[in-house]
Amino acid sequence: MADNRGMRINEQIRVREIRLIDDEGQQKGIVPTLEALKMARERELDLVEVSPNANPPVCKILDFGKYRFEQEKKLRDSKKNQKVLKLKEIRMQPKIGAGDLDTKAKHVQEFLDEGDKVKVTIRFRGRELAHTDLGFGVLKEVENRLTPGSYVIEKAAAMDGKFMSMTLGSKVKK
Repeated sequence: MADNRGMRINEQIRVREIRLIDDEGQQKGIVPTLEALKMARERELDLVEVSPNANPPVCKILDFGKYRFEQEKKLRDSKKNQKVLKLKEIRMQPKIGAGDLDTKAKHVQEFLDEGDKVKVTIRFRGRELAHTDLGFGVLKEVENRLTPGSYVIEKAAAMDGKFMSMTLGSKVKK
């Protein structure tokens, strides 16, 4: 019986002596491995190596199946409480119409309300690069159409090659 994380139990423990902790959590001191294994078998439990790098290695007498279940349960619970942060991107052009701008701003607001980060990007093509002021105007207009106080500007509007972008973060917690 070996755990998938490389933990050694029972006969897999190959050292002569170990530091033993019994099933009640009491320190038993340094004990020969065979004697510790015998003690574990008498209690119908397993001898599990909990700290293999110590000198001598630390082993505990416990129910390995139950121990593994508890570890997996802790892992599941920690994953359950995690919020995966997503970065959504909305792309536009500097000559966007008012109706399209309304729609894009509405999408940005929805993403922010869900707790996601939003990167608003404006793509300049050809001669549009000479009019980056139009891009700043569009980004300001997007900001004006958002609900005040529902977002924070994490990265202000800036040019990056042919693109101008700003990043907005949500203040709303789900």
